[in-house]
Amino acid sequence: MKKIVYADNAATTPVSPQVLEALLPYYKSEYGNPSSVYSLAQQARAAVDDARKKVADALHAQPNEIYFTSCGTEADNWALKGTMRRLAQKGKRHLLTTNIEHHAILHSCAALEKEGFEITYLPVDTYGQIDPAQVEQAIREDTGLVSIMYANNEIGTILPISEIGAICRQKGVLFHTDAVQAVGNVPIDVVAQNIDMLSLSGHKLNAPKGIGALYLRKGVVIDTFMDGGSQERGRRAGTENVAGIVALGTAIAYATQHLDERIAHETALRDRCIQSLLQIPHTRLNGDPVRRLPGNVNVSFEGIEGESMLMMLDMHGICASSGSACTSGSLDPSHVLLAIGLPHEVAHGSLRLSWGVQNTMEEVEYVLETLPPIIQRLRSMSPLWEKITAGENN
Repeated sequence: MKKIVYADNAATTPVSPQVLEALLPYYKSEYGNPSSVYSLAQQARAAVDDARKKVADALHAQPNEIYFTSCGTEADNWALKGTMRRLAQKGKRHLLTTNIEHHAILHSCAALEKEGFEITYLPVDTYGQIDPAQVEQAIREDTGLVSIMYANNEIGTILPISEIGAICRQKGVLFHTDAVQAVGNVPIDVVAQNIDMLSLSGHKLNAPKGIGALYLRKGVVIDTFMDGGSQERGRRAGTENVAGIVALGTAIAYATQHLDERIAHETALRDRCIQSLLQIPHTRLNGDPVRRLPGNVNVSFEGIEGESMLMMLDMHGICASSGSACTSGSLDPSHVLLAIGLPHEVAHGSLRLSWGVQNTMEEVEYVLETLPPIIQRLRSMSPLWEKITAGENN
């Protein structure tokens, strides 16, 4: 069998054994609908309540501030659209965000713009960082919401969330953060960090796909996202995904309890990988070298094309991701890499390796043995590389 090294945990993570064990009964014997009154159903209700508390505890929130969704994208849509449509009644029609957000945020903003809302997209620096002073200066009288991601999914940069939260609280503006990449990877305290709303997704922290949550601070009122039932205290209709909810609760509790060792493990893998890859000539690290997600490695190799690199890595059993969007039918490179100032030809040669709790140093070493010959081969076939080396010799 071909050796498989899974290094794309920022895309999704494998369901952990303890999470799988916790959720299976809710597909077998504990299949009751939590809205019914008999004991089988109430056992399901108790499981949902228990998971809600676990999610709340992980964020330092209260259980009645947690609303389960189908994913992080739904939570983002609900936070932005639900907030702005409600605040429009008070004349607040301006939203502030950044130009490196996940498409769940950017596309929600585009939809709001079609409804007549005004969006300001703050630019980032070469590390993908923003200065909190940018946020303070951009807040207006009609600003209803600031939405800035906790950590970038591509380049791993961790943004100054606490400082931004403090500014928003002082200005009386609601603050939402897309923390899909951060939850389970870094410590989060929604109270201390002045976060009013936070989105998260289970499949980024070893729970299954199809479950997420929105933290909504008590007292913050936004429009209902789905009509049709009284689930989630009347704010999000639809029969609860009990198995997924139990899985999310189990996963987030485990990640939080083992956070320090998880950070140490993934940071060691990340640093070894970055240190070695930067020895390859004409290679640059993308993202903040210090304020960075523990498992994130994003580098650009000049003179190659990312999709070819991914295919050759796959032939060696290595699962990774690129800085171009060819697989989605677009030849444009990542909007994040362009936002931090990379030229198109450099952005196209980017590679993201995102290490998880299940990865080992042996797997990192395998990647580090496999990748340099691939880079060398692709560069040997690249006219662009010939121009780069010719320029060096002039």
